[in-house]
Amino acid sequence: MSNAPYDIVIVDGLSTIEQDEWQSCTTDHPFISYAFLRALEVSLSVGPEHTGWIPRHITLRDEGGILIGAMPNYLKLHSQGEYIFDHSWAEAYMHAGGHYYPKSQCSIPFTPATGPRLLIHQDKNPSEQKDIEQALLSAAKEFTDKNYLSSFHATFLTKDQSESAADCGLLIRNDQQFHWYNQGFNHFDDFLDSLSSRKRKQIRKERRTAAQADVNINQLSGRDLTDWHWDIFFQCYQDTGARKWGTPYLTKEFFLQVGQTMPDQIMMVFVTSMSGDPIAAALNFVGKEAIYGRHWGALKHFDCLHFEACYYQAIDYAIKHGLKRVEAGAQGPHKIARGYQPTKTYSAHYLREAAFHDAVAQFLEAEKKHVDAEIDYLTDFLPFKKSL
Repeated sequence: MSNAPYDIVIVDGLSTIEQDEWQSCTTDHPFISYAFLRALEVSLSVGPEHTGWIPRHITLRDEGGILIGAMPNYLKLHSQGEYIFDHSWAEAYMHAGGHYYPKSQCSIPFTPATGPRLLIHQDKNPSEQKDIEQALLSAAKEFTDKNYLSSFHATFLTKDQSESAADCGLLIRNDQQFHWYNQGFNHFDDFLDSLSSRKRKQIRKERRTAAQADVNINQLSGRDLTDWHWDIFFQCYQDTGARKWGTPYLTKEFFLQVGQTMPDQIMMVFVTSMSGDPIAAALNFVGKEAIYGRHWGALKHFDCLHFEACYYQAIDYAIKHGLKRVEAGAQGPHKIARGYQPTKTYSAHYLREAAFHDAVAQFLEAEKKHVDAEIDYLTDFLPFKKSL
């Protein structure tokens, strides 16, 4: 592969790529699917300049024109919706007289979930895969240099792909999230039995409190969802978005699109009153190994309902369907008491200016020690029986 001719093409949207050929370079991870990324574009959640996410996907084709590698990539005009924060880098760069934006960003917009970012044709052997990863990363660096961008960033990489990025000279940054891991549980009570007595009682109390609100809690697949469900969900999403960051990122059309194009990878926890009035909704995406909690909102608020709808229902679903883990998004040390464990995340960064690169490298070395120490500290508070 390394000596074979190939073409690097930067495309400004997935409309120029056939769905089948993009999918030939992906796994069943929901967020790198053509359906998810294309829904972002056709719904105008990304694309227009006012969104600050301008698609510049990097593609690699062999001499026969076959797509053998791809990277979801965007010109970013700000640092919002990324969940790996570089605002201090931008401020320092601009104080030094530079223009930090636009930058190049390999990521899944508004989605803090680890997964492949260097997408490789499924027929390639391990040696070819490594060559394609290096070719994609080199193309990303070249794109940054040729367009005089400040930097290139690849966020929420898998550990293996972060190592490939390091081999290509990128700086590696660590952060943490909280994930729940299925240890072969057959029922939710099996999970509870793995906890210390005090934490087990706490979770049972929280679930009873949610149930005593006299609500119906249902797990609905994407095929169960009607336009009415999506209307209610979007109201919930807007309420949460307005309280957290002002203007919700995603359009209603995005949710309708994914509901139509990837229903088998959607599970919504939908909460109503006993008379059928809508109360709350939590949207999850489902992969082969994990369920990913993404968006939650409520029209009425009840004690412990957030814990039930977002955390315990996801755990229950993972156990019933034999999934290995639940990823509940960014932040949230309160998840530890509910069985979610601190888990390291990886991103990679290329800074075009050498002096800036060196300064960030020093910062990341110190930050890594802090992240490692915090993970060790938080691990001591896990709710499991000490014998586990």
